[in-house]
Amino acid sequence: MKATGRRRRTSPGTRRRDPQPSKGEMRMLQEAVSLLPSLGEQKMLPRLATVLMVLGILPLPLSSTQNCLSKQHVAAAIQQMQKLLSAHEEAQMRSLRSLKKQLALLPASAQKPLAKWNESCTLPSAPTNGRRLGRGRAVGNEVHFVCNPGFALTGSETRICLENRTWSGRQAFCKSTSHCASRPCANGGTCVDAVHRYSCLCPSGWSGSNCQAPLHAHRAAVSNATFSRQPRCVENPGGSRQCSCDAGFLLTRRGMCQDVDECQLYQSNYHTRICLHECMNLPGSYQCTCPSGYRFQAEQNICSDVDECATNQDNCSRGQICVNVFGGFRCVKPECPKTQFNTTYVKTSASQCERSPCPMGSQACQKAAHAISFHYLPLQSNHSVPWVLFKMSTSRSLGDSLRFALLGGNSQGRLAVQRSDQHTGELVLTRSVLGPAILEAEVEMSEFAQKILLGKHIFKVTVLVSQYEF
Repeated sequence: MKATGRRRRTSPGTRRRDPQPSKGEMRMLQEAVSLLPSLGEQKMLPRLATVLMVLGILPLPLSSTQNCLSKQHVAAAIQQMQKLLSAHEEAQMRSLRSLKKQLALLPASAQKPLAKWNESCTLPSAPTNGRRLGRGRAVGNEVHFVCNPGFALTGSETRICLENRTWSGRQAFCKSTSHCASRPCANGGTCVDAVHRYSCLCPSGWSGSNCQAPLHAHRAAVSNATFSRQPRCVENPGGSRQCSCDAGFLLTRRGMCQDVDECQLYQSNYHTRICLHECMNLPGSYQCTCPSGYRFQAEQNICSDVDECATNQDNCSRGQICVNVFGGFRCVKPECPKTQFNTTYVKTSASQCERSPCPMGSQACQKAAHAISFHYLPLQSNHSVPWVLFKMSTSRSLGDSLRFALLGGNSQGRLAVQRSDQHTGELVLTRSVLGPAILEAEVEMSEFAQKILLGKHIFKVTVLVSQYEF
């Protein structure tokens, strides 16, 4: 039978169907869909790209009534593949960023030989009146030493186990810082050591803070004649006469009540003084006064500091910080360091600066401190020592070691840095300072992990010493 050239008609209500894909085409389509779970694997991407190129030119059916995918379904599948690929790539980048620090430590770990059981140091003993921090004794491990209150550390604060199985530095000792060790009491006085100071118990006939002055007789404490008055006298039945004076007055041989100068009698001795600052004699009494910036507390007989910053009595301008000191206040304005060696700092708070991201390849910037903070500490004149002024630590330690160093300032040996525990450092006043004075110190805190520097923090500390001891 000959084939005719007539086109086959379709009945009304029926749609024309496109040719169905072959079995080979369906296998390629199914293979493309099966690749969805493994889009993140780089080795599957070229194969998937080839399959998708083939699918893009295949005449696929437009209907889904025969369990076949239409071109719209394939396009939607491709879009889903792209979204999954982007999400997977973003997750990988987050993982890489979180592992950045750990990966930086791998070269050092690979080059460092594993310590054998016998490649260790004998653990040093803790000093008398002190403690040892750390128990590791393998090569490269550190131990630290701290002293109990009332003792100062001599020798090495930190020691490292060396490859020759000895410890670096010098043996640590804790030396007593008792105030009575220097025998400050003269003329046979007995020294009594207190928490913040010492006191001298003077023998008969001597007075003063160090028993250095002869004791004043009561007659030397009688004030001038302007404060004299008549005594009160009573006639006794036997014809005798008895006279007396009011409190604060002394009956003289001339029969007059003379005012007793309590300020002269008691104020010259540190341990018997009746006023913390100045004493003003009054007829039959006395009055204590305080310097400017203090308020007299009669109940406790002390001069308490007035906080001008809290009570808005300062005159600091906008942008300045009001710092209360004993007897006054200071207006300060911390400034970030100027840009140098490709290192730039920006102010993140009123008293802290943080380092901006470093340019690529800038080693000087990478070694600079990540943050610089400013601290202002008030201190009384002639304060007892040793005295902890400031403590340093990190809220979240990423490394295995923190090291502290005093970089500079004008303390002239009156400030030192010591360790209180394995992750805390202290700035300590080691010598008394007579005020008014200003001490400045720059303390560096470095964090290490397996001897690799992770970061630095600089503390710029200013100690504001007042004029008075209260």
